[in-house]
Amino acid sequence: MQTKIQKWGNSQGVRIAKNVLKEVRLSVGEEVNVTVQEGRILVTPLRKIHGRYRLEDLVAKIPQGYHSDEVDWGTPAGKETW
Repeated sequence: MQTKIQKWGNSQGVRIAKNVLKEVRLSVGEEVNVTVQEGRILVTPLRKIHGRYRLEDLVAKIPQGYHSDEVDWGTPAGKETW
């Protein structure tokens, strides 16, 4: 893919084609790390997994002995099967 550096306000940026982002499984708004190695600019995903949180990390934050009660969401409002 060939592109050029463009000015946006006081910054400069490079547009990345949608198909390139799809190939590396990135989307708009995700964080990347920009580094220089041997005179080349490298843009790499900041995360190793897709998404913002890992389930294991979230579960580890649940307090010991925590128990949730069953929640009654009421009667179906559409075509849900209960």
